[in-house]
Amino acid sequence: MSFATEDDSFDSDQTSEVSLKPRWYAVQVASGCEKRVKTNLEQRIQTLDVADQILKVQIPQTPTVKIRKDGSRQHLEEKVFPGYVLVQMVMDDHAWQVVKNTPNVINFVGAEQKRRYGRGRGHVKPVPLSPGEVERIFKQAEEQEPVVKVDMATGDKIVVLSGPFKEFEGEVIEVSPERSKLKALLSIFGRDTPVELEFNQVEKTS
Repeated sequence: MSFATEDDSFDSDQTSEVSLKPRWYAVQVASGCEKRVKTNLEQRIQTLDVADQILKVQIPQTPTVKIRKDGSRQHLEEKVFPGYVLVQMVMDDHAWQVVKNTPNVINFVGAEQKRRYGRGRGHVKPVPLSPGEVERIFKQAEEQEPVVKVDMATGDKIVVLSGPFKEFEGEVIEVSPERSKLKALLSIFGRDTPVELEFNQVEKTS
């Protein structure tokens, strides 16, 4: 049996069997580099002629609607697992090297094989995702209702910019992204009074 350091090779001897059936693997990548890794890996697959071994590269995403300060809506795609891409592949030493040597790839998600001698980390044996995990991940991405997000939360301090309460200061007590409105406690005549306001009527002060 041979032993590989973390970056040497896949070392198929460390697996009980190298399956010829494509499996999905999670690959950790540098933060914010998911799309770059996907593009680079897809180019490497063509250049190195391994399309029969590395079949798909996916970044599971869910729809998100971000409410801007002016009340307009921005439709975005938000990553389900930031810092990871999923790769469907037939795992062997060559395919492992193609993925592992792609810029900004850190490592496969798997079980670390401890070294029998010396110090330092051992080799990471890639562990495929179970069929149930794969189904759940992609089903979640496909069926997820758009998540509405706004840069305002309960407890935020705000100042009113327009309307009858202009220049009043208060604290957010409720946010309704789907209506582009919020409720805030404003001090009116010395009493805290809940007032409903449009997002574009207020500005966060803290």
